[in-house]
Amino acid sequence: MDKKTIITKEKSEYVCCSEDIIKIKAQDINFFYGKLHVLKNINLDILANKITAIIGPSGCGKTTFIRLLNRMHELIPNVTLTGKIYLDGQDILSSCVDPVEIRRRIGMVFQKPNPFPKSIFKNISYGLEINGIKNKEFIEERVIESLKKAALWEEVKDRLYDSALKLSGGQQQRLCIARALVVKPEVLLFDEPCASLDPISTRKIEELILELKKDYTIVIVTHNMQQAARVSDYTGFFLMGELIEFDKTKKIFEAPTDPRTEDYITGKFG
Repeated sequence: MDKKTIITKEKSEYVCCSEDIIKIKAQDINFFYGKLHVLKNINLDILANKITAIIGPSGCGKTTFIRLLNRMHELIPNVTLTGKIYLDGQDILSSCVDPVEIRRRIGMVFQKPNPFPKSIFKNISYGLEINGIKNKEFIEERVIESLKKAALWEEVKDRLYDSALKLSGGQQQRLCIARALVVKPEVLLFDEPCASLDPISTRKIEELILELKKDYTIVIVTHNMQQAARVSDYTGFFLMGELIEFDKTKKIFEAPTDPRTEDYITGKFG
């Protein structure tokens, strides 16, 4: 049974006061593309082994926010970030912290499946090989384990050396999840993972995400209100770069505190 969690709001700061473990803490986050102020004073706690959904209209900053969590913003020129992001209490924005190691610990799955033009096996083993692992038996074990965790093993076990590009869209997305899992991350970020998938594939991805929660902390950006309600434990509503409201998902969808949240989830704008 989950331990009691209370959500508090102080000066537009949303923080989980809880006996549960805070896996990621975003503190006073402000982010700029050039002079454009994209994220404004974001304070948010993400609990371990929970699914946190980030919702909001296009351009509200939700994808930008999750990209900060594994330092992907550093790949973009002319940006400015202030504030702190902690992973297990460590400031991951510190110059002393290796961004490659952070991206190993915090994996990301993107909106459109992006398999490499390689075999299914090589797609999964790639992350191990670039980290210098050469033991073939170890690599094979990890590839199989990752495919099983991504609920793809039974569908591909007899064609591991076929091109990954031959897989269906839903299978390719699960392949990308397996590719993220193979390096043993602690956190998985999903950016609209079902946006390009059919309803059957979407259901499989959602079932997989719910299963993965047992072992991983998950953050999912989604435009799909029903999806957020189905899979997440907590939901944050972003609007024009601000975190308007953050609470347990049931509370957000059934009794939101801010009228802007209610207007968005009931389709009055977005």
